[in-house]
Amino acid sequence: MDRAAAKAILKQRIDQAMGRNRADLVIKNVRLLNVATGAIDETDIAICGDTIVGTYDRYDGVMEIDGRGRFAVPGFIDTHVHCESTLVAPSEFDRCVLPRGTTTAICDPHEICNVLGRTGLEYFLDSALTTALDLRVQLSSCVPATHLETAGARLKADDLARHRHHPKVIGLAEFMNFPGVLWKDEETLDKLAEFYGAHIDGHSPLVTGKELNAYLSCGIRNCHECTSQAEAREKIAKGMQVLIRDGSVSKDVDALAGLIDPVTSPFLAFCTDDRNPLDIAEEGHLDHLIRRAIAHGADIAATYRTATWSAARGFGLTDRGLVAPGYRADIVLLDDLAQCAVSQVIRAGKPVSPETFAGRTSAPAVGLNSIKRDRIGAEDLAIPAAGPGTPVIGVLPNKIITEALQATVPYRNGRRHADPDNDILKIVVVERHGFTRNIGKGFVKGFGIRSGALASSVGHDSHNICAVGSSDADMVAAINRLIEIGGGFVAVKDGAVVGELALPVAGLMSLKPFEAVEHELEALRTSVKALGCPLAEPFLQLAFLPLPVIPHLKITDMGLVDVDKFELVAA
Repeated sequence: MDRAAAKAILKQRIDQAMGRNRADLVIKNVRLLNVATGAIDETDIAICGDTIVGTYDRYDGVMEIDGRGRFAVPGFIDTHVHCESTLVAPSEFDRCVLPRGTTTAICDPHEICNVLGRTGLEYFLDSALTTALDLRVQLSSCVPATHLETAGARLKADDLARHRHHPKVIGLAEFMNFPGVLWKDEETLDKLAEFYGAHIDGHSPLVTGKELNAYLSCGIRNCHECTSQAEAREKIAKGMQVLIRDGSVSKDVDALAGLIDPVTSPFLAFCTDDRNPLDIAEEGHLDHLIRRAIAHGADIAATYRTATWSAARGFGLTDRGLVAPGYRADIVLLDDLAQCAVSQVIRAGKPVSPETFAGRTSAPAVGLNSIKRDRIGAEDLAIPAAGPGTPVIGVLPNKIITEALQATVPYRNGRRHADPDNDILKIVVVERHGFTRNIGKGFVKGFGIRSGALASSVGHDSHNICAVGSSDADMVAAINRLIEIGGGFVAVKDGAVVGELALPVAGLMSLKPFEAVEHELEALRTSVKALGCPLAEPFLQLAFLPLPVIPHLKITDMGLVDVDKFELVAA
């Protein structure tokens, strides 16, 4: 914008703030929760264009909204989200969460980048220019996430640096390869050096003491992986911003809500990380996290500060996070503060309505043929072994960390088999990017399936095909159907498909509206429950089992990984 245009805008703001001219929009007689002071005061809020120009006074507007009986708070900021995990395109993620009060979202396209590389990154950068909410993009730092699995692509420091000054880019996304940092891996240090002095997101589950000191000394600023208050308090004490997460699998608000008070809230924020549209429909998005934290006794003003001002400051977004003159007019009107009952959303000075999303252009879909794998047979899943004793992955509900168990499984003809009567199922990861044709094999406890199989092309973070089942025959049927539909989720019983959801965009996202995906997920959830699975989100629980940088035992296309030692246990 040139100087003349900027001066014209400033003159408009001054005249509307002074009351010389009517404001473009005024919210009348609303109760403002001031997240700076914690006070609640009745006021008008005057808006010129996309900017707030008046509070704590009375104004007339060209357009007026009656705020009587309602509360005004700043728009919510999701500080760490993988839009791919909502299973819909960014334009549908936008339409799904903006009416719930999320006016800014900071995404890491880590999932699609691990499948498609630069093509996936550029798809998200293009998409972020078209969304109604302000979608910011962090440049994916760990593609691949680990040397212990086969990803679809590799992004090096130079690949990321070329996008550093894109208008939607904040900095470097979650640096989940903390072992690479501590081991001074050269490629890891290349990325940290390239973004030295810029914003760098963290990912450091259970990292403590001197190892945490070393990690933070590289300029990494936050962590969304805290699962206990003790872990979070150490990180806060060492200057880290803790992003309190509540997704579809990892639900940490219950454990961490006690952190939220007037003293600590400037060092906190909220994030969803991975949350599907069915959970958003049933529970909510950031509104759910706010509601949940307050229900656990968190101070109301501190909770809203965490969701807004603190989030904005942690990511250098100094133009938002307060309902105050000079700030971006992202405002949420609530019928009830404690219940975070969203009544109306104003985004960049405009009330959100169905027309907000009409007529937008969307980035063309990418990765529609990303499953580069032929059909498999039962023999491909066999586990030859010298005896029945085997390591077993222990699933912990609502967590992505696992247990490292030992068990004796049925042993016939030199091969180990699943033991569904004791809730021990076979699990495999099938390389689907066309590089190695590897199939990692192991056993898992906690899915509860007595008869049947599940398969998914969502498998963090390399997104190979993951399958779990009581028999090789059902697992083969599920995997082969997944290949046929180009990726997604499949449930099988007695050789027949009983539920599926196609995700043809890189094997991660649907081409359908979020409402359709929500309904298909609901039907799929019913089918999986009929198999006996007690897990609330079985496909996402399955999707996290290949993630080899979260303790303790994981499965990748190369085999079982002991994460404590960061090495393969069995191929």
